[in-house]
Amino acid sequence: MNHIQFKNTSISYSDTGKGTAIVLLHGFLENQKMWDNYIEAFSVKNRVITIDLLGHGETECLGYVHSMEDNADAVHAVLAELRIRKAILVGHSMGGYVALAFAELYPENVKGLVLLNSTARADSDERKINRDRAVKAVKQSYLGFVSLAIANLFSENNRERLRDEIENTKKEALKTPLQAIVASLEGMKIRPDREILLHLSTYPKMLVLGEKDPVLGYEETKEQIENTEVELVTFPDGHMSHIENQEELSKVLLKFFKKI
Repeated sequence: MNHIQFKNTSISYSDTGKGTAIVLLHGFLENQKMWDNYIEAFSVKNRVITIDLLGHGETECLGYVHSMEDNADAVHAVLAELRIRKAILVGHSMGGYVALAFAELYPENVKGLVLLNSTARADSDERKINRDRAVKAVKQSYLGFVSLAIANLFSENNRERLRDEIENTKKEALKTPLQAIVASLEGMKIRPDREILLHLSTYPKMLVLGEKDPVLGYEETKEQIENTEVELVTFPDGHMSHIENQEELSKVLLKFFKKI
């Protein structure tokens, strides 16, 4: 892992391969290790950058609220350090929110965008209430909150089949400090709606969804790309397509990169 300093905070990243830059952004309670099974295939013809977002993995906390814009600025700082001018961004869940914030702040640096089990819409009022509940829950029982949060991301029929992968995902999630969990929940809660980017931006875009995603309603999330050029890829499983549909997702993403 490499590190840079951003606003007196250590940001951890990896840099593998040569070619078109692909930036892989993990989700909430994850870290850049979630991409370990993808780096080898992706880096054959591309330069692959993975980054630990604020408070996750080996990246330190920046404050009491980690806004998606703060995260996007940290990503931009890594790319500036590496002298990368344009990149294809792939963001899983919260990583998708960060990718969208980056696309809004630094449109000239975006070559393509993939939202993986993510949405461009802001939190609904109900979702904001649930974020507040989550903040209370994790303060009351850190272990209980993290364990339940991870298990609930997989479709029910995969929870037995992928038991080992789920346990490993929990182990990684438990490396996320309490402050980072709260700061990320607060940051996700206040993010603005960025659906307009899916309609007006001119670079290639893809939305990857799971039909049984327990977090994002499939039909509702799909609505936001009606009358757009955004390519839709649907898998039959849950919120963790990178684990539940690993082989298929790898093929889909490599095909998308090749087109660009």
